[in-house]
Amino acid sequence: MQSLFITATGTNVGKTYTTLMLIDALANKGYKVGVYKPIETGVTDTAPDATILLQACKKVNERFKDLKVEDITAYTLALPAAPFCADTEKIIRIDKIIEKYHELSKLCDILLVEGAGGLHVPITKDFHMIDLIKKLNIKTLLVTPSRLGCINDTLLSQEALKARDIDFDWCVNVHEDRDTFSEVTQPYYDAVFEGWWSVERYIKNLSL
Repeated sequence: MQSLFITATGTNVGKTYTTLMLIDALANKGYKVGVYKPIETGVTDTAPDATILLQACKKVNERFKDLKVEDITAYTLALPAAPFCADTEKIIRIDKIIEKYHELSKLCDILLVEGAGGLHVPITKDFHMIDLIKKLNIKTLLVTPSRLGCINDTLLSQEALKARDIDFDWCVNVHEDRDTFSEVTQPYYDAVFEGWWSVERYIKNLSL
């Protein structure tokens, strides 16, 4: 059994978009794919990201067909904020998040775990999203944006992962500032990194 944690440099970068593409790509390779959204905030009725992920997963893994959104999330919170801030009643327990991870892992060949926000988003006062990755000890995919300023965000996130000795790949969601990315940002990536991939190219060349 393998797992992949999908994180990003921040919110609204493209984690769900990337995870959906991974579901299709891995299913086409013959894997029974599972999904897990440990925490989703900004939920007033149904969890939008978790709902989309579960719908996609049900199409490729019969073991997920009878599951509901609450089965692939540990916590959904109403306030659209970092989990620690959204958790006004302080109900989050890290052990529950980890227990559900192991439960869902039994239903698939590979479990895609989608984080919330970026690496240092606080889950509790002393436990951040990157700490969850380290605790689960799974490979990570860092999705970075293409907007102006993304170089700094990308390098900081990479340094954080390296500092904790977390195995990771990274790719760029070329969506924002698409028309200027090749001139404003890409030259640095081309000069510093032996190879960088867009989300689409990363998934096309994905090997496990």
